[in-house]
Amino acid sequence: MIPRELIDVARIPGTNDELRLFRRGADFMIVLDRNELMNSRMSGSEEVLATATCERLGARKAPHLLIGGYGMGFTLRAALRSLGADAKLTVAELVPEIIDWARGPMADLAAGCLDDPRVTVVREDVATLIDEVAGDYDAI
Repeated sequence: MIPRELIDVARIPGTNDELRLFRRGADFMIVLDRNELMNSRMSGSEEVLATATCERLGARKAPHLLIGGYGMGFTLRAALRSLGADAKLTVAELVPEIIDWARGPMADLAAGCLDDPRVTVVREDVATLIDEVAGDYDAI
């Protein structure tokens, strides 16, 4: 059995809680306490969330989506595949290290999606963005 390796730890702003990034072979896991929040082996629900949302937008011109939390980027990548070049996607990520992990140890998994010109990353709680500018988004 391949051992699980701790890659990094990130404090969740405003709390005493920590997220831990683990790697086992080619797989990654993000863990809170003893709970595995997400892993790189399972992405179906995140992808369906994005594609179903994009389908509901139909042929809307220049849609603007807000994605709450980058996680491992599955929702973002699926939305990018589903939307045209005129789309805008804003990713609200509260934990800055999550984006660092996507650009660092999980760069292969991220597949360059954070560098797509349609994407803007805001290091903020998604609830704050919803409160401030909810009318600016076609879907959240």
